[in-house]
Amino acid sequence: MTVRQLCEKAGFSPVTELNDVEVNGAYCCDLLSWIIGRAKENAALVTVMTNVNVIAVAVMAELSCVVLTEGVILDAAALEKARQNGVAVLSSEKPSYETSVLIHNLLGK
Repeated sequence: MTVRQLCEKAGFSPVTELNDVEVNGAYCCDLLSWIIGRAKENAALVTVMTNVNVIAVAVMAELSCVVLTEGVILDAAALEKARQNGVAVLSSEKPSYETSVLIHNLLGK
């Protein structure tokens, strides 16, 4: 499933431009150094973190997208960095756990 398809099927709101990168799972975490060492390539990062470092981690860990939860809003610097680096950012009103389970179920994992 692509980021674009995930956004549609999950009912997420796009924060940045969507893409057709494959999503191979979800990784729910708010500790950035932990994500770098453990998230699998093309995972969707599920987090409440909204600063520019989240975008840097998404690029370094080669994640498919960032899904912001609990209705948090990406700060201006992070939004600009996401656009510059082509990182798809989605938004969910649900808590991180529920968002992760939804992604897991949609991917049939």
